[in-house]
Amino acid sequence: MINSIRLAFAMFSRVPTGNPDWSERNMRYMLCAFPLVGVLIGALELLWLWATTLLPLNPIIRALGVTLIPIAVTGGIHLDGFCDAADALASHAPPERKREILKDPRAGAFAIIALGVWLLSYFALSESLLILRFDRHGLRYTAPFALGFVLSRTLSALAVLNFPSSKSGLARSFNEAANKRTATVILVAILILCAAALILLFPLPGVAILAASVACFAYLKVMSHRQFGGMSGDLAGYFLQICELLQLLALVLSWEALPWFS
Repeated sequence: MINSIRLAFAMFSRVPTGNPDWSERNMRYMLCAFPLVGVLIGALELLWLWATTLLPLNPIIRALGVTLIPIAVTGGIHLDGFCDAADALASHAPPERKREILKDPRAGAFAIIALGVWLLSYFALSESLLILRFDRHGLRYTAPFALGFVLSRTLSALAVLNFPSSKSGLARSFNEAANKRTATVILVAILILCAAALILLFPLPGVAILAASVACFAYLKVMSHRQFGGMSGDLAGYFLQICELLQLLALVLSWEALPWFS
């Protein structure tokens, strides 16, 4: 399990892990450790928000930090998949051609446009979150935001394990190497814990985040099958970025609606 955790951080983050052994045995439970990367990101986000209350920083700088921390921790690996998928989806080509575009290391015009829209949207929503809740009520009210990073990675791992996958690629390798039954049970347990924490501690925002995540998960299942003929690593990254953006949007909207329910 320790080696699986090392592999997860080596694959999905920039955290130094030495030279882990990429054996099939160690990869059995690697996807179970994927949510731990989300734990690290969420903790760093909360630490950043707390630390910036001690400094006279402009809200724009604080929102910029919120936007960049996940990219710094992951090295942009999921944004890379997001850009590849955006190019492929914009091509309106047959599934075979879309899969070829996913493998192309070059970024097309639609990838650049999608990346710009995503970054601007995430930054704007981050600033809104700071103004709406954190500055008025403190750290507790941004905890659902931190849990979202764990939730999105849990769902992404479940998709790689259980959705039909493409004929080749990293997602296929992870799928074949994993102990699917045990890994799925562990991930479902993590999912239930995240859902319980969100609903019990933050009812309205928690339900909003869960609804956005489940809707995105359902979209991924349909889209990956119809548009690409199966899951891939790039589509898992695409899902992660869309899911976290929608989670943030749901959180901001639910905090806006909260006075109506109080």
